[in-house]
Amino acid sequence: MRCLPMMTITEILRLKEEIHLTCREIGEAAGCSKSTVSEILSRCKKCGLTYQDALQLSPARINELIYPDAFGRKQSKEEPDWEVYHKELLDNPRRNLQYIWQEEYRPEYPDGYSYSRFCAKYNEWKDNTGKNVVMPQEREPGKELFIDWIGDTLPCVVDNITGEKHEAHFFVTTLGDSSYPFVEAFPDETQLNWNQAHIDAFEWYGGLPRILVPDNCKTAVVHTNLYDPKINEAYNALARHYQVAIIPARVRKPRDKASVESGVGWLETWLLEWLKGRIYYSFEALNHDIRERVLELVEVKFKHRPGSRRSNFIAIDKPALRPLPQDRFEAFTTRKVSKVPNNYHVKFADFYYSVPYSYYKRSVVIHAYAKKIEIFDSVGNRIAIHQRRYAGQRYVTTTEHMPDNHKAIAEFNGLNGTYYKQKAFRIGPNTFNFVDKLLASYEFEEQAYKSCMAVINFSHTYGDTRVENACEKALSLNSVTYTTLKNILKNGQDMLPIKQSSSDADTPTPHHENLRIGEWM
Repeated sequence: MRCLPMMTITEILRLKEEIHLTCREIGEAAGCSKSTVSEILSRCKKCGLTYQDALQLSPARINELIYPDAFGRKQSKEEPDWEVYHKELLDNPRRNLQYIWQEEYRPEYPDGYSYSRFCAKYNEWKDNTGKNVVMPQEREPGKELFIDWIGDTLPCVVDNITGEKHEAHFFVTTLGDSSYPFVEAFPDETQLNWNQAHIDAFEWYGGLPRILVPDNCKTAVVHTNLYDPKINEAYNALARHYQVAIIPARVRKPRDKASVESGVGWLETWLLEWLKGRIYYSFEALNHDIRERVLELVEVKFKHRPGSRRSNFIAIDKPALRPLPQDRFEAFTTRKVSKVPNNYHVKFADFYYSVPYSYYKRSVVIHAYAKKIEIFDSVGNRIAIHQRRYAGQRYVTTTEHMPDNHKAIAEFNGLNGTYYKQKAFRIGPNTFNFVDKLLASYEFEEQAYKSCMAVINFSHTYGDTRVENACEKALSLNSVTYTTLKNILKNGQDMLPIKQSSSDADTPTPHHENLRIGEWM
C-alpha cells in the first residue's frame, strides 16, 4: 500500500481512539479508503503504536514502525491506492488523471508508471471493481420531479428606463417517465424564487409528484450528507404544505437526476439558442414566450421511443399525479418601514411602492413575495398590493393612493389627443372640429394639449352653448387658436350672428373627414 503522511496516520489513530469512529467514517474524514484505514490500524496494533505515542515520535520513527519494509527506499512500480485517486477525481471536478499523475504519483514514485500506463492501470482497476458499470434506471410514472437551474444565463431583460440589462436565470424541472419539462426565468436564484418556481411548476403539471429530487444548492440543502442531508427550512415548509418528500441527488452523481441533466442540455440548444438576441422589457413577457416555445418543443417526437414528451406525459405521468391542494403555498420576506415618507411610497429592493397618502409618517410592514408586494398597517390590515417589479420604472403607483390634487396632475400627464376630442364632442360638433384642427396645427400633438384643456374648461365658465358658438365663429374666421377663442368669449362676440355672404347662405356645411359622429357618441 501507499505510504501515508505522518499527520494522516496520527489523525487516523486520534479518530479511532478518542472519537471512536468507524473505518468508513475515518476514511471520509482523513481522505483515504476504509481499507487503508483498516490496514493502518492493524499495523499500529501489531507494533503497539497508540495515538499518545505517535504524538511523541518523529515522522521517521513512525515510518519505521508502520512501513518496515518500505522505509528508507522507494519501491518502483508499486501499485498506488487507486481508491484514493478515484475519490479525489469524484470530490474535485477540477482534477483529472494527468494532474494526479504529475503532481501526486510521480513525486512519490519517480520510477513508477508512465502517464499512459498509469491511465491504463486506473481504468483496469475501475473495470475490475465495477466502477465503470451503470445500473439502468426505470422511472416510475409521476413519482419524481427532477429539479435544477440551467448553468447558462442570458442578458435578455432590459430596463426600459435606464437601459440596464438583467441576467435571466432559468429554473428547469422534468417529470417522471416522460421527462415533460417546465421552465421559468427569474432575475436571480434566491429562496423566494426557488420556492415560487416550484409552485408554478406544480400548477403547470396540474398535480403533485411524490418526491422532489433537487440539486444540492443552498436553497434546497443547507448541509450535504449522503445519509442525512439537512434540508433548507423554507424549502421544507413548501414540501410539508404540498405533502411531498425531498430526496436530494448525491453530490456529483449526475445519473441520480439524469432526466433533468439531459433536459437541460436539450433546452440549452432548443430554447436558449432560440432566445439569444431577443430583448424583453419584463420577466412576464419573457416567461410568456418561454411557455409558448416549450409547448412547441414537447410536441417533437422522440427519436428512440414512441410518441413525444407531451403524449407520454398525458398518457403515463399525469394520471399518476396527486391533486393540488386548495390553498397555494406562499412564501415571503418581511420588512418593516418605521415611517412612510411624504411621497407615500415605500422602498423594497430598489423599487418604490405606493400606499394610501394618509399613511404618511405612519409605520407599515412589507410582505415581499416572488411576484407581488403586499403592504400592511401596524395592526395587520392590508392597505396595498402591487405586482413586484424587477425592471422598468422605479415607482409603482396606484392612483387611488393619491390625494385629489395629485390625481389631477397624474390624469393630465396621462391624457392624449383622443381624450380631448372625446371631451370636445360632448360639447358640440363645432368644438370637436376646433379641437381637431388645433391638435393638427402643431408638429407635435402634445404641444396642443394645454390649449385643448383650456377649450374644454371654457364650458365650465361660459357653458356649452357659448363655447360651441365661439368655436363656430373662430372656424369661420379660419383662426383656430386659444387666444382667438378666448377673445371671442371675453368680448361676447359668440352671441352675435355670424355674417355670411349671400352665396354661402344656402350652401350646406361641407362634410369634414375628421367628423365621424358615430365614433365619438
